[in-house]
Amino acid sequence: MTAVLQAPPRQRPARANGQVPPPTPPTGGGDDADRDPARGRPLLDNAVLATVFVIAGEIMFFAGLIFSFWVVRLSAPVWPPPLQPRLPVGVTAVNTVVLLASSAAIIAATRARARGHRRAFVSRLGLTAALGGLFLAVQGFEWVRLIGFGLTMASGAYGTTFYTLIGAHAAHVVAALGWLVFTMALASRGRFAGPRAAAVTACAMYWHFVVALWPILYVTVYLL
Repeated sequence: MTAVLQAPPRQRPARANGQVPPPTPPTGGGDDADRDPARGRPLLDNAVLATVFVIAGEIMFFAGLIFSFWVVRLSAPVWPPPLQPRLPVGVTAVNTVVLLASSAAIIAATRARARGHRRAFVSRLGLTAALGGLFLAVQGFEWVRLIGFGLTMASGAYGTTFYTLIGAHAAHVVAALGWLVFTMALASRGRFAGPRAAAVTACAMYWHFVVALWPILYVTVYLL
């Protein structure tokens, strides 16, 4: 006689209070279509986050310099001291407008990159760099004149505080300008063409920082 193979009886799921419990949800294992949820993209790219920390440190640095400036100034009986050359308020005001215009230029550059206009992106980065270079050139020319008139670091607290504050800002503009030129060189080779470019965002953030810092220093050192 031929044995008939029968499948084992199918077990019915246990009932709880007379109801069949729901099926167990998939775990995402195996090679089926169920996958574990992908890791979400961080809110800030590493380059942008690092720039935020750098700017925070720079804010504290310049806050300390400005506070020290006010301590020295308020302790002086007369400010500016007699027989010291006066600062070029008018020329520096025009130079301030030049630096503010560079911030508008880099905004236009980032918008051109977002629209995929590489040539406009590179040209507006070049305009930003040119305006930043012009700002430094005018400032350097005025420094040469002030030194010729006798205002040096050895001229007492007046000269020391001026060159420390304004010189520290100029050094930061030079650093930002170098970063900007490097970004422009990469952009001219076709880099930063994707939808996201953290390096461009970080560069623009730092440039906006040095631009926004200058009116505060101008009002503090030149006008008040």
